[in-house]
Amino acid sequence: MTITLDSANALRDLEDGGRRANTGKESTWLTTPWMVAWRNVLTAALLALGGCATQSNPPAVASKGGEPAATVAVGKPRSDLIPRAVLFGNPERRQVQVSPDGRWISWHAPREGVLNVWVATANALASARPVTSAKTHPISEAHWTFDGKHLVYLQDEAGDERFHVYRVAVETGDVVDLTPLKGVTAAGFEVSPRKPNTILVLLNDRDESVFDLHAIDLTTGKRRLVARNDHEFVDWVVDRDLRPRFAQTVTETGALAWMIPDGKRWRHYDETPAEDVLNSGVLGFDAGGTSYYTVDSRGRDTAALFMVDAKTKKKRLVHADERADLDGWDLLIHPTEMTVQAVAVHYDKSRWVVLDPRVAKDLDALAELADGFPHIASRTLDDSTWIVAFESDVRSIQYYRWDRKTQVGELLFAEHPELDRQPLVRMHPVTIEARDGLRLVSYLSLPKHADPDGDGKANRSVPMVLLVHGGPAARDYWGFNSYHQLFANRGYAVLSVNFRGSTGFGKAFANAGNRQWGREMHDDLLDAVTWAVEHGVTERDQVCVFGASYGGYAVLAGLTLTPNVFACGVDEFGASSLVTLFDAISPRELASWRVRLGDPSTPEGRQALLDVSPLTHVARITRPLLIGQGANDATVKKSESDQMVSAMQARGVPVSYVVFPDEGHGFQRPENNQAFLALVEAFFSVHIGGWYQPISESELAASSMSIEAGRRWLPGLPGDESCPPPRKTPRTP
Repeated sequence: MTITLDSANALRDLEDGGRRANTGKESTWLTTPWMVAWRNVLTAALLALGGCATQSNPPAVASKGGEPAATVAVGKPRSDLIPRAVLFGNPERRQVQVSPDGRWISWHAPREGVLNVWVATANALASARPVTSAKTHPISEAHWTFDGKHLVYLQDEAGDERFHVYRVAVETGDVVDLTPLKGVTAAGFEVSPRKPNTILVLLNDRDESVFDLHAIDLTTGKRRLVARNDHEFVDWVVDRDLRPRFAQTVTETGALAWMIPDGKRWRHYDETPAEDVLNSGVLGFDAGGTSYYTVDSRGRDTAALFMVDAKTKKKRLVHADERADLDGWDLLIHPTEMTVQAVAVHYDKSRWVVLDPRVAKDLDALAELADGFPHIASRTLDDSTWIVAFESDVRSIQYYRWDRKTQVGELLFAEHPELDRQPLVRMHPVTIEARDGLRLVSYLSLPKHADPDGDGKANRSVPMVLLVHGGPAARDYWGFNSYHQLFANRGYAVLSVNFRGSTGFGKAFANAGNRQWGREMHDDLLDAVTWAVEHGVTERDQVCVFGASYGGYAVLAGLTLTPNVFACGVDEFGASSLVTLFDAISPRELASWRVRLGDPSTPEGRQALLDVSPLTHVARITRPLLIGQGANDATVKKSESDQMVSAMQARGVPVSYVVFPDEGHGFQRPENNQAFLALVEAFFSVHIGGWYQPISESELAASSMSIEAGRRWLPGLPGDESCPPPRKTPRTP
């Protein structure tokens, strides 16, 4: 069991029609030659948007090959699209779990519009009742304790990212804040069947930048310091008795040093080199506490599963895959023996590899029970009952109760039944070769009219959204993706790329991204666009880029470093300066970031970061940009977006900027996410010609969204005469 710390835990809107703030003269950005040509289409494009249109018969737009396409108003609203509320609103049920003793089943479901935790007796699901009462922000996850009486969960206050640990008694609904300390954040917790009345919690009560390990009594709430963090530890590993066995800290070289307790001190035990850190980690101890499981890429490329003797350090290979890293998310672990019984391997798609013959029959039967990949979401302590979540690319998750004795599965719930009645499209794995030969596992979704037979090969070109994942030490997976479905339904091809620096494909692939932000990592995205054009998916001038966090940086880099590649960009909380980004990084993680990103402490390193910082190249932007930001973001601070917007305004470059005062690093409230995506839909619709679902007054009123800049450049706002900034002639999807 590993308790891990999360990584890197008043603008004036000029609204002057694109004029430069310092001169009052019209920006040359608005008088480029292609603006004049664009104006001929603009009036037709905005007729349906309630903007500045006066023309009622828009011209036909040529399709690929020069033949005329159907006459469709560019930026046309449609009432038959999949509603945003279906794709991004609350599910009916989510995160279904069975209690360790099998008496209860819990899930997350809306209560007065906000996701809360519900509990029912296992044999009477209709008796379910809510046991939490979150009012504004959803409870993202909750876990059963082993006393059979409680659930524990993390919750912050109005999106301030200062999470507390709460305990709720399932019988009475009594809720207790186990960490009632003002200004303190709980960064993780752990429970064990051997200590059923205890929870371990990481708290920064002593020093905001340092998290100590505390034990809390679930009944009394009494708290006891277990281990003081005097070494800037970033990970703790505890055994089944909730004893700290390892703590890990980042060295000056970016390596991960393993420390073990030695009386009141800690001494060195092992070390994971910087090149292996992204792919390696301790998973937990076995039942006896003498050995532990680890995924490790030392001495090989992909991370393999090993069993290690804690005393001698002798390693035994359990399983390896030559194409994909193994990770700790999809391991089937016996609930009391703590042995790994099966591993899920994720390359382009997912598959189970059986290690323990006792579960082979179950996994074979589950493969026949329902379509999709079966994740084992929860197990009783006696291992008689499993909750299985089947994931598909064309429907929401289906939850089954699996009886291991009878080998019978009972469908409990579909996560979002309304979603399953929508015209969803397939997600197709594709492998794209980068310019240097590196193979990029990617995922493509096509709208139905571009791929009527659903084989993943485009029958006609359509506009495309390049969707860039965050991290960048993360990856895209096959499965249901709401963003893919949204944009495909609006007429776009959608492409997600596992660019170099992504995890999951071996350490050589992950380390190929070191210090390559805005360089070879960006080249991979450009190569993916070229691939899409060459395969008839889209036209070169019909691609917009959208991403969050690192993906948001990629958007800003795309519009500044390669200003003529993308037709437009949407950035969610992306870094604008790689130098100021370091201000939000905790001291304990600086060494890692210097390895991955660069070193601003030297003149050469600082200049290298400035060279690929979007803020440096603001004057090169020629394409429309929309930025979304959470005011409470502690990972990519609001100042990153603020300074980008200010720099653009100072140069008279149009930009739209929206801020959510009750959000952090990610928009957790569905109302906020839907309001932002409403703007994104209309934004894309004008600039590359897809369809959009009109924005409603109620949708905007339900969110906290504040438009800080460029309201006039946001099309389709109710009651607005909104005219988007110009670009090349859009095409119909």
